[in-house]
Amino acid sequence: MEWKEISGNWVLIPHHKPSGIIHFLGGAFVATAPQITYRLLLEAIAEKGYIIIATPFINTFDHDAIAKQVLLNFERALVRLEERGILGNGYIPIYGIGHSMGCKLHLLISSHFDVERAGNIFMSFNNFAAREAVPLMEQFNAMFAKNQFASILANNPLANRIFPNSPTNASANPAFALEFTPSPAQTNDLIREYYNVRRNLLIKFSNDNIDQSLGLSNILSEKFPEMNTLQVLAGNHITPLGQDVKWQIGQDFNPLDAIGQWVRQEMYRDLNQVKRTILLWLNPLSPP
Repeated sequence: MEWKEISGNWVLIPHHKPSGIIHFLGGAFVATAPQITYRLLLEAIAEKGYIIIATPFINTFDHDAIAKQVLLNFERALVRLEERGILGNGYIPIYGIGHSMGCKLHLLISSHFDVERAGNIFMSFNNFAAREAVPLMEQFNAMFAKNQFASILANNPLANRIFPNSPTNASANPAFALEFTPSPAQTNDLIREYYNVRRNLLIKFSNDNIDQSLGLSNILSEKFPEMNTLQVLAGNHITPLGQDVKWQIGQDFNPLDAIGQWVRQEMYRDLNQVKRTILLWLNPLSPP
């Protein structure tokens, strides 16, 4: 299998007939190259017969706009795959998988748009306000409160995309503070009212102090009782980013080689548990 760029997505196609399609969205600062940053996990899923469509994105404060764009790119990739005859004529289930900010984007997609998903998987969900997600936001807020950048933003169209809530017109709130669109509270309200995917898997890592999966699990369980699963696994917030560590064994095996292999196994243990959990949830009748 080789990664291919299709309509702004990185796509991995299994050698045999696909059993499902995965739309993958990564975390805020590693989402620009998911075929590299999440390679081990995504290739392991593809080996089990799933088409991987990983959509890169650049983070801004307008998460609604990002969700709309990544969905558009994903659907363009589907059209291209269909035109090539890769999808065949039968039904192929589509699943969303998100990590960190990618979870929020999948939640927005399934709340704003009429999409068909067999299920969604959320790893390390968080829904912080801007000032909590990025420590520098407090400094930005203070500067905006003093109107130091108001004139710059007013004359810069690009700034309106990056700072969608900026005070660039007469009706703006003078007590402006940077915030994501939608805000954490607005996001939760959207999920409660409009989120339409009944089957969901939430993965929380035991050593992740910025995870907010429990709150999301409560909201989804209120909407779809008995259709949501929360799994607590060993690892931390960056466990899904497990990278391939090469350890070249010398001609004569020595204690240092043994230590190197042990370190490699420890690094992969948590990631392998994530892989097994995802694959078993995708197809309970076909253990990974």
